[in-house]
Amino acid sequence: MRDLLHLDLLKKGGVLLAFSGGADSTALFHLLIKHHISFDIAHVNYHTRPSSDAEEQSAIDLATQHHLQCHTHSCRLEGANFEHRAREERYRFFGYLMKKHGYRYLLTAHQLNDRLEWLVMQMCRGSGLSEMLGIRSRDQRGDIEIIRPLLEWDRDSIETYLDEHNIPYHIDDSNDSECYTRNFFRHRYSTPMMREYRNAIRRSFRYLEEDNEQLIKPMNFKTVDTFAYADNPPNIRSLVYGIDKFFKNNGHVLSQHDKEALKKGGEHIIGRHTVVSIEGNYTFIAPYEPNIVMDKGFKEECRKLRVGTKLRGYLYSSPEAMSIILRLKGGLEPPQSD
Repeated sequence: MRDLLHLDLLKKGGVLLAFSGGADSTALFHLLIKHHISFDIAHVNYHTRPSSDAEEQSAIDLATQHHLQCHTHSCRLEGANFEHRAREERYRFFGYLMKKHGYRYLLTAHQLNDRLEWLVMQMCRGSGLSEMLGIRSRDQRGDIEIIRPLLEWDRDSIETYLDEHNIPYHIDDSNDSECYTRNFFRHRYSTPMMREYRNAIRRSFRYLEEDNEQLIKPMNFKTVDTFAYADNPPNIRSLVYGIDKFFKNNGHVLSQHDKEALKKGGEHIIGRHTVVSIEGNYTFIAPYEPNIVMDKGFKEECRKLRVGTKLRGYLYSSPEAMSIILRLKGGLEPPQSD
């Protein structure tokens, strides 16, 4: 049996477990109990299956049995792209709980098979190393710090643990349907690979994560109202990754076209509503306001500061953002190419 990752952090308390009642989150629930970790659980009921209400009640009963708090959220999501909208909905719920109750860490029960499925899917989409390692053992999503303690456990090991300890869990029948992209990759590729090469795959992810830490340097965006800015990292790959992560944290996914355009620096309009201005040592992000009438003095000041033309409309209507620009600009060098 493998140990949980980041136990030293979990023992500090303030832990909220995202709990579905499936094999992975049920195993993590009982392993946290075994390690005497103080935690509560959060369950989202999407009402997508006849068993959804029973699964919610099971989560409540399990938490009550162990004297834990179970936070529940009920929603019905209509329309296309259910997986994306469900993810956004539950993270809004988790973020609300963490802020209201002061939880420090959000735990999700992603495991090694999930990580391999994600890597293979991203590879087939033409992604880079950082995107392929999108499921990390410790990560940040906006203000939420995420820990994934099961990330070195594979699915067979989890199910063996549950069977050996006679722990019941819910089975989602939709996991058998290849209508979902993840299930297609799971059944055709990741499951056979994991059963044959699990130890080598586990080691490879450790090495890849170490390599990624050397390649990708973080961008720490600061925000003032709807204006965001950050120091540029030392290479273009880190720059594009940092901007992409900023948009994901704010509910927008950049297209491949957007990412390729950002590599060239300069100004870009994202989704017809947001301007990204990469100017020397800094990146600025703000709402795109193309119809603002500016006086000549302001335009001349922006020209001298080499402020991008698409950013100027917002700055004209936001003196606070303009004061930040005035403080930061000067002695500019572009990011180095990889």
